[in-house]
Amino acid sequence: MSAPDGSPVGAERSIGQLFASATAEMSALVHDEIALAKAQLKQDVKRGATSGGAFSAAGVLLLFSLPMLNFALAYGIRTWSHWNLAICFLLSFAANVLVAVVLALVGVVFAKKAKKGQGPQKVAASMKETAGVLQNAKPHPRPELPRDEVPAIEAVARSTS
Repeated sequence: MSAPDGSPVGAERSIGQLFASATAEMSALVHDEIALAKAQLKQDVKRGATSGGAFSAAGVLLLFSLPMLNFALAYGIRTWSHWNLAICFLLSFAANVLVAVVLALVGVVFAKKAKKGQGPQKVAASMKETAGVLQNAKPHPRPELPRDEVPAIEAVARSTS
């Protein structure tokens, strides 16, 4: 079994290796948070587009229904006592209005879902929480080595050429 950076689990790792491992994990976490924000934003945009489409369809259907209302009213006045033709126009108009109302209600439902879906805000809060946890993180205490077992630090000469 090995650590994320490839070194054995039980082996002592240097500060540089630990820092590199922590940096790599932090980078992966940030990339995952960004991917999550993009996915949630895409879902919110899709809901908003569906809502806009439903509202547009309701408006167009209602607009095309207005001439039917005019014809129905005209025939209704003309044949006030003979309900046949005017009632047909009124029923046609009523059916179109009913469909428009249903589409508008679908638009309202999707608009509320899009408004509630606060994907980027959730991700930002999650990233702040992660940063807060990392700021308060303290290193694990290490057992002190006896003075005679402390490894000596060797100086390395560097050439200037």
